[in-house]
Parts: sequence; C-alpha cells; structure tokens
Amino acid sequence: MKKVSVNNFRQDPLFARVEKAVQSLLAQSAVVAPVEVFIKMGMLRQADVEAWRRQQLPYLEQAIQGSLPKISRILRILRFYAHDLNLRPSHAAYCSWGKKQRSVLRFTKTGEANIEKVWSMHLLAPTLGKKAKRSLPSIVEMEAPEPHQLSSD
Repeated sequence: MKKVSVNNFRQDPLFARVEKAVQSLLAQSAVVAPVEVFIKMGMLRQADVEAWRRQQLPYLEQAIQGSLPKISRILRILRFYAHDLNLRPSHAAYCSWGKKQRSVLRFTKTGEANIEKVWSMHLLAPTLGKKAKRSLPSIVEMEAPEPHQLSSD
C-alpha cells in the first residue's frame, strides 16, 4: 500500500469511511475530533472512551479495533481531508474524570508528543468564529457526566 499523501488520500480505501464519519460529525456540530471519527467508523466504542476517561485504560489506542498502521493511516487521511475542508486545528486537553486528582490522559502506549498532539487536535469548521468558539463546551463538558468537571481548550 502506498504512503498516504496530499495527492492520493482520496483514492485510499479508507477515505470513504473517514469522509462519511467527518460529514456525519459536521452535520451535528462544528467540531471534529479524531476520537469521535473512530467512534463513527465503528472502530472505537463509547464505553471504552468512558473507561479511558475514568483511568480504567492506560491509553486509548489499546481499545481501538485495528492495527497501528491502519490507525496512523486514518489519522493522516483525516488531517488531509480536514485541510481540504478548511477545518481549523485547535488543541483540546483531555483530562480524566472522577473524584481522584485529574490528570492529562494518554492516547498512545508510547506517549510520543507529536502523536499525542495529533490525537488531541480538534478540527473546527470555518464558519465557527471566535465568539462562537468561546461558547463551545470543552471536551470534558461534552462527555463528562458531571458539569463541574471542566478543562481548558
């Protein structure tokens, strides 16, 4: 299989699934997150994301159905497709839930900074202005069962 590039990502066999997931997310919200893309693609269960948020999984990558090369390929396709859609990257902090001391969660086994950054990057629709962005709930607010558990964007 060829390496995914800006010139060939639309021909990749996984592109149609990524495109469908992104379009579904954009129909619901002006924000696309890699975690949500994997859920929409059926490669990650919401229950596993919640277990990870409660620190019952050491890293999220462990729960994704697929090989590491496939996961990397999907993230690369997502990045190129987001660029084509003029989605603006914005860092999101993923913090643990619960009453224990909150900590920043890891996405990968290695914890390599560049890969962690790709996972935590939210992609914002171009129609989302600064005022609207400030009114968006943070990732913790969107998923947390209790509204007092907030994180910064």
